[in-house]
Amino acid sequence: MAKGKPSQAETSACRLYLVTPPVLEPAAFAPRLIDALDAGDVACLQLRLKNCSDDDVRRACDVLRPIAQDRDVAFILNDHPRLAREMGCDGVHVGQTDTPYRDARKIMGADAIVGVTCHDSRHLAMVAAEEGADYVAFGAFFPTATKIAEHHAEPEILHWWSELMEVPCVAIGGITAANCAPLVTAGADFLAVVSAVWDHSDGPGAGVRALHAAIAAAPKVWTTITETDEADAD
Repeated sequence: MAKGKPSQAETSACRLYLVTPPVLEPAAFAPRLIDALDAGDVACLQLRLKNCSDDDVRRACDVLRPIAQDRDVAFILNDHPRLAREMGCDGVHVGQTDTPYRDARKIMGADAIVGVTCHDSRHLAMVAAEEGADYVAFGAFFPTATKIAEHHAEPEILHWWSELMEVPCVAIGGITAANCAPLVTAGADFLAVVSAVWDHSDGPGAGVRALHAAIAAAPKVWTTITETDEADAD
């Protein structure tokens, strides 16, 4: 997801969508971000700060946005379309309780990236795509300590979406190098990751490399176990 809107042509292989920790000090975090982004292909970085002021968000954008954009990594702000436009972000991500997609699009303009959280809902994803969202995000797929997950998604929804729609899909929620293979095989265009990179024991760069290796090793063919298959197995 380089700057501008993503497309199927740009996302023929599953790519990484990094999300920042919810609390960070920009100057201290900057070297860690550089380590991560210089370790391999990253589509975009979402700045997701919680319980902080607009000025805190502005300061973080001032420090971190150039690092991402200088590497052709799209810089996405969570929740705040007006701040995203003010600070020169490439896009904004909105949840179901944040600014509605249509309002976010009006604020950001036609050329910006606007992504929408759709939880485990096919209906919400269809609505977002029909309204013009640049990507839909499904999750949480696994338990996560980053935020309280009220919805749980299964890999099958990624396969259903990838077979039906051209709008890219992002998988999010507790994703690691150890568990991401089913999501890649199911058809996720992007894996949104937090702890798997920033909390990696050998540093963020090692976290990115581990995820790239796991993506490359994931099975290429999607298979499901149907009731008939289970009966035959018995």
